[in-house]
Amino acid sequence: MVRGRDPRPYRPRPAGAFVGTPSRWLWLVRDPATWRDLLWLLAGAPTGLLLGIVGPVLLAYGLEGLLGIAIIIDAASGWYGYGVTWPIQDALDIISVPPQGALVTAGALYAGPWLLWALAQFDRSLLGPTRGAALAQRVDRLTETRTQVVDAQAAELRRIERDLHDGAQARIVSLGMSLGMAEDLVTRDPAAAQALIAEARQASGLALAELRHLVRGIHPPVLAERGLDGGLRALALTLPVPVAVDVDLDGRPDAPVESAAYFAVAEALTNVVKHAHASAAWVSLTHLGGALYITVGDDGAGGAVLDPPGGGSGLAGVARRLGAFDGSLHVDSPAGGPTVLTMELPCALSSPRTSPSSATG
Repeated sequence: MVRGRDPRPYRPRPAGAFVGTPSRWLWLVRDPATWRDLLWLLAGAPTGLLLGIVGPVLLAYGLEGLLGIAIIIDAASGWYGYGVTWPIQDALDIISVPPQGALVTAGALYAGPWLLWALAQFDRSLLGPTRGAALAQRVDRLTETRTQVVDAQAAELRRIERDLHDGAQARIVSLGMSLGMAEDLVTRDPAAAQALIAEARQASGLALAELRHLVRGIHPPVLAERGLDGGLRALALTLPVPVAVDVDLDGRPDAPVESAAYFAVAEALTNVVKHAHASAAWVSLTHLGGALYITVGDDGAGGAVLDPPGGGSGLAGVARRLGAFDGSLHVDSPAGGPTVLTMELPCALSSPRTSPSSATG
């Protein structure tokens, strides 16, 4: 459920409802969508013919009067009349035909799209999902994304715990031991104590660097201070591949959405560096119609897929991160490249941009 799909109008197939079994037949006949499909088969053809033919007929009739063809045809056939002018008796009636044709033509051009819209609404009312089916799929999607969020949060907590235990915690323990030994040696062997203090100072610097790196992995300070624009430009400067960043936002999304967008782009660019063999990449952000649209592309070898047969795709993690916010990911990566990832995150921009971060990078 990480990519956008139209909701299915049919009820889920029960277990054991295989082709040719009574349970499958009962499932079909009890589903209201089956009877709506049958109604569409019976009423769809005449309705489609009616709504589909009215526009072209009106357009042909309007052009007939606009070009004066009606007058010629009427004169040859003995029928004298067009529109509201019936019969045609004098020159004034003849002059009134082209303006009527122009009005009919304009009306046909205006009504044509609305007739097609009405046909689409008719088809959707019978073939599309009911409100109940749409709500059921929405519940399923929220349940799936909630499970993914819980699993992702648990994995993130385990990663933080592991990094603290194996990194900063070990160095701080070593720092305490070095200071303890230096305290014992300070009166008996000042030179050795000085060496231990120097070693402790170095260990404290390494521990501080690891803590800062851990904090950046949770929520980068540059993202909180300068928003997506500055955060992504700063990220691009740290990569070995040249990355062009283009951000067109009139404000800032909420902090959780902003963080999800940042880390989604970071994961996508990490895949570019590791697997794409690209010489350049680009990132584009814009906000349209209540959603944040993010494009990440590269000129690499292509062939990226969202769900590879063997699993383990880094893009699946990006999709799960976006899915937690009802977002979607589309992958376009033909063999030979280029690869273009299009991400969509529904959100609102909460405040106008005030920082001059667009000049960065």
